[in-house]
Amino acid sequence: MKYTNSIEIALPQERVAQLLADPAEMPKWLRGLVLHEPQSGIHGRLGTKSRVVMQSGKRTIELTETITRRDPDDLHEIPQGTTVHFDREIVGAGMSSVVRDRLTETAPETTLWESDSEYQFSSLLMRLMGLVMPSVFHKQSQQHLQDFKNYAEQGQDVREQKN
Repeated sequence: MKYTNSIEIALPQERVAQLLADPAEMPKWLRGLVLHEPQSGIHGRLGTKSRVVMQSGKRTIELTETITRRDPDDLHEIPQGTTVHFDREIVGAGMSSVVRDRLTETAPETTLWESDSEYQFSSLLMRLMGLVMPSVFHKQSQQHLQDFKNYAEQGQDVREQKN
């Protein structure tokens, strides 16, 4: 299953990239995040493997995330006209996914975040969910982008919202 989500954020590209890469900011916009800790490497850097724990209702989901691309590496001096790439592989019980994020400056104070997601399912239950309810995955991904936008632009912390 493959899909793409996108959203425009009213902030400069460099600021958006820095917020996305900062582990201290993640719980403020990534709904359901319980834990995101590097097992090897430095958070957000190429090759880093992290243990990720998410809470969805009463379900706790444990995943392993590996950063497969971060370009450019220095997010404090992004050359004008450069597209920022954050790619990662995520593996959990019965599924794996590849997410390719691109941040493109569309105006001096506006950034387009495009996110390509590709899921593969190994368990029968997850395969059925992917076939019967693909929109659930797509909507959840779009919710993450919207939550980030709300946090980045307005300081809205998802932990202070009622789900």
